[in-house]
Amino acid sequence: MLKYFHRQVQLWGEETQTLLQNKRIAIVGAGGLGSSLAFALGASGIGEIHIIDFDEVSLHNIHRQIAFKMGDEGKNKALVNAELIMQRCPFTKAIAYECNFQEWTQKNVEVDLIIDATDNLATRGDINAYAKSVATPWVYGSVEAFHGQVCFIDESSFTDAFKIIKKTPAGIAAPIVMHIASLQANLALRHLAGLSVKKDTLYYLFFNSEGELITQKFGLPKS
Repeated sequence: MLKYFHRQVQLWGEETQTLLQNKRIAIVGAGGLGSSLAFALGASGIGEIHIIDFDEVSLHNIHRQIAFKMGDEGKNKALVNAELIMQRCPFTKAIAYECNFQEWTQKNVEVDLIIDATDNLATRGDINAYAKSVATPWVYGSVEAFHGQVCFIDESSFTDAFKIIKKTPAGIAAPIVMHIASLQANLALRHLAGLSVKKDTLYYLFFNSEGELITQKFGLPKS
């Protein structure tokens, strides 16, 4: 196992890498963000990754959802992602759930961290409420056009900071999806490895009219 994770062991040592084998996470949504999160975290040595998504792959998903290829249309997204994780890393157990988030919460699966990979505010509100009820932190992420947001939510409350409305997403450029998922994955992995993480701070990343990448950060109110 340690040979497989050689470069990570160089980073934080054998003890931390072994610690990750005892960690369990849930990724809610297996589309754009979820695919990139599964790819990034699925070969990191986390013991169990639970992936929740009721949806099936469509042709228009494939350009920005890196787990999928032509011919995957009609397959459940969570199942495809779980399969990919198991193919890439024999040391991580990936479990797919073909259901929505509310149905998954009824299964009473205990995890150390929940990662949001959804595309709507209502489900994020549900994640926030559930995370508070089981005293589990979660990582929020969202993308639209050429911009995105990331936050490690611990003591703050998503529903105190965001108004829950129905909104049809605008177009999305594929690279920003991978970029935001990468930031979420880094926050998740640092937390699980016992490294410091800036919590309850919202990072907003966007390209301005001149094409410059801007990062702003905002403190979220504690609940």
